[in-house]
Amino acid sequence: MEIMRSEACIWLILITAVLLVYWQVGDHEFINYDDNVYITDNAQVQKGLTSNGIIWAFTTSHTGNWHPLTWISHMLDCELYGLNPGGHHLTNVLLHMANAILLFVVLRWMTGAIWRSGLVAALFALHPLHVESVAWAAERKDVLSTFFWMLTMVAYVHYVNRPGGKRYFLVLVTFFLGLMAKPMLVTLPFVLLLLDYWPLNRFKPRAVTGSVEDQPLGFRSFGDDKSPILKAVMEKTPLFLMSLFSCVVTVMAQQEAGAISTLEIVPFKLRIANGLVSFVAYMGKMVWPLDLAVFYPHPVSDLQIWKPVAAGLFLLIVSTVVLLVAQRCRYVLVGWLWYLGTLVPVIGLVQVGEQAMADRYTYVPLIGLFIVVVWGFADLVKGWRSRRWVVSVSAAVMVLALMAGSWLQVAHWKNSVKLFKHALDATSNNYVAHYNLGNALALQGKLTGAVSHYNKALQINPNFAEAHNNLGNALALQGNLTGAVSHYNKALQINPDHAEAHLNLAVGLDRQGKHQEAIQHYAEVLRISPHDAQSHNNLGVALAEQGRLKEAVAHFTEALRIDPNFKEAQRNLDLSLGLMHKSSAGSDGKTR
Repeated sequence: MEIMRSEACIWLILITAVLLVYWQVGDHEFINYDDNVYITDNAQVQKGLTSNGIIWAFTTSHTGNWHPLTWISHMLDCELYGLNPGGHHLTNVLLHMANAILLFVVLRWMTGAIWRSGLVAALFALHPLHVESVAWAAERKDVLSTFFWMLTMVAYVHYVNRPGGKRYFLVLVTFFLGLMAKPMLVTLPFVLLLLDYWPLNRFKPRAVTGSVEDQPLGFRSFGDDKSPILKAVMEKTPLFLMSLFSCVVTVMAQQEAGAISTLEIVPFKLRIANGLVSFVAYMGKMVWPLDLAVFYPHPVSDLQIWKPVAAGLFLLIVSTVVLLVAQRCRYVLVGWLWYLGTLVPVIGLVQVGEQAMADRYTYVPLIGLFIVVVWGFADLVKGWRSRRWVVSVSAAVMVLALMAGSWLQVAHWKNSVKLFKHALDATSNNYVAHYNLGNALALQGKLTGAVSHYNKALQINPNFAEAHNNLGNALALQGNLTGAVSHYNKALQINPDHAEAHLNLAVGLDRQGKHQEAIQHYAEVLRISPHDAQSHNNLGVALAEQGRLKEAVAHFTEALRIDPNFKEAQRNLDLSLGLMHKSSAGSDGKTR
């Protein structure tokens, strides 16, 4: 009865604390960084749950990922809430809450340690580093995939408790569902091997920690086998094969999207150096979670050599200490390898995107360090007379401090302006933050501020084609058409296949009366994006203005084929056909 009361108390604490910290997201807006790609500018998602949408979710590599369950979850939110951002954010909060509870349940089941498991779950639920995964609507893939990660762990412990084909099949199903939400789960089979070592104790018939709580009964052991580790690996072969499949699909999708940086852009030595620094930086932010930002610029050639050397030395020292205490405190080895291993896919060896690191990447990896901290602290004070008082006060202070830090961090995600202003305060040389803040200000009509931030982004990164394009848009709205055309041209010098820059340049040239040049750029847009109805319409208008009505009619017709409800294209088609008819009638009259 006492155990049930303790478990119920922990559930209540987790639910209440998460709601207190994250309830404010109900009033938050969508962010102009990926939320548009996933939700606000995504026609497939906005239609809600449809058969065509579900087929699209399973067949698209849009955003450089194959994660059909993530797409379907966004569609379901649009079905329920439309484009009300509060509903989308609430779903993330509920999933995060479920993840914290499932983490507590599975740790409690494996170790028998109620309050230690509860504190690990609380650290996971309330740490400021995890705010990004929850408060950012586009990061649904984090909280959703982790939900299936936790379910897979629950299913695995269920299987280990009483092995059987049906129970193992449940492990496979939950794992594959997780991979369809985000490929981050590729490291989960490795984590299950760690759990076999501790706390499931499958390599030895009895635990060596000496703690009753660390000796759960009923789990199948490999202790009597000659090669227990090999047998454990073989048991997980289907999971490793599924991970391999997910890795191949993900790399193909990211290459198709052009998201993977080449070795010429980010050399392999720099990737290793930045990875070493990131391992240590995440640990530092776990202990002192200040200056958190939505984007951390990659140092590229600016990484000082002492940083990776110091980071590598630090990691070596910590790993040595871990090995020295591993026999006596096996949770230390498991937690440390959990942290290192689950970060490998996102540490930057395969550089995806322009960031050096990201808070969201710590969502699952930090669980390993939380286990080390909580179990280690419990062992440290084991012989103290005032142990219960010390542990209770320390846990309460830690939880309250994390709640306060996370509440403040969640507030920064109120809207794009607040988010990127905070990113600029927390980092230096952040051209992405300047660019997105410029976008947010431009949307509010604050063009002077937008132009200022676009220019600052370009001072840091002169080869930022998107910033040139959007600076051109802001200048055009200010009436500076010459400046706008100049920046559109610069964007195209950097990226000749930038369809939007071609379109904007064509419109600008049209307004300058340079119709023939405009037609060339409209044609380039259609070469790059042949199914762009708006560009077919624009090219048709430019052709019609030059008297090339037959060609114009062809493009208006194609625009309507792509989008039958395109009223402007229909009006232009009717007008052009009318002009052609008048021209034909006039010619017939002269002939007679």
